[in-house]
Amino acid sequence: MAKYMVLIYGDEQRWDAISPEEMAEIDAGHRAFAQQAGPAVLASGQLESSATATTLRRGDGDGDTPSVTDGPFLETKEVVGGFYVLDAPDLDAVVKLTGLLAETRHDHSGVEITPLVHHG
Repeated sequence: MAKYMVLIYGDEQRWDAISPEEMAEIDAGHRAFAQQAGPAVLASGQLESSATATTLRRGDGDGDTPSVTDGPFLETKEVVGGFYVLDAPDLDAVVKLTGLLAETRHDHSGVEITPLVHHG
């Protein structure tokens, strides 16, 4: 089994203005995903607005003390809105599960799947 990070991206302004019907569709997709994935979901969560993010980067001077900045480092149209960490037999299984998420069908969202590096 391998572990995969599933990142859910989207246009934050569209998420803020989402209709109740579209929200119900998204919620139904996440319930179906969780039910189908079962114990394969090791962690999951919905993130607060990107305005609440804090970024750490190399600071001025010796580089030992990071510089802390409010908000996301990059200004992009799409932000990470949520995630899953899955333990799955292979990428095909994760793609099949992730296809249950409504974000894979909306024009303002997308899902990225990346395998985690195994260090053991």
